[in-house]
Amino acid sequence: MFEEPETWVAIAFVILMGVFAYFGVHRTVLKALDNRSARIKAELDDARRLKDEAATVLAESKNRRASAEREAEEIITSAKAEAERIAGEAKTKMEDFVARRTKTAESKIALAEAQALADVRAAAADAAVQAASTILSKSVKGEVADDLLSKGIAEVRQKLN
Repeated sequence: MFEEPETWVAIAFVILMGVFAYFGVHRTVLKALDNRSARIKAELDDARRLKDEAATVLAESKNRRASAEREAEEIITSAKAEAERIAGEAKTKMEDFVARRTKTAESKIALAEAQALADVRAAAADAAVQAASTILSKSVKGEVADDLLSKGIAEVRQKLN
């Protein structure tokens, strides 16, 4: 048994373990393993905490995005309604403008007709006065004729105008 190398390896291993136990190497190894385990556990806890924070931030950003989309839809709807209202007002104003322009044109036409009628009447009165003066001057003579002629012309002008 002492001739085999495995035996001496086993004896050396047992002696080495005894030396380690005497100097407390097992406590140092266990402490190092415990420290490593605690460090790994702390890292895992940090990772879980960071994961939860990331999930919270993601949820908040989704909520903000949904809120921004709703607000954008409201703005678009409001803008469309405002544009329709403005277009309606512009159409109404344009119709009023056209109606006013039409009335103005019609009143100008009526005024021009009245002016033309007055001009025709004045021309007719002048022609009538001229004709009357020509007829009276040929048929009536003297001072009486001149007096009568001027009074008649004045009356005709006054009645025709």
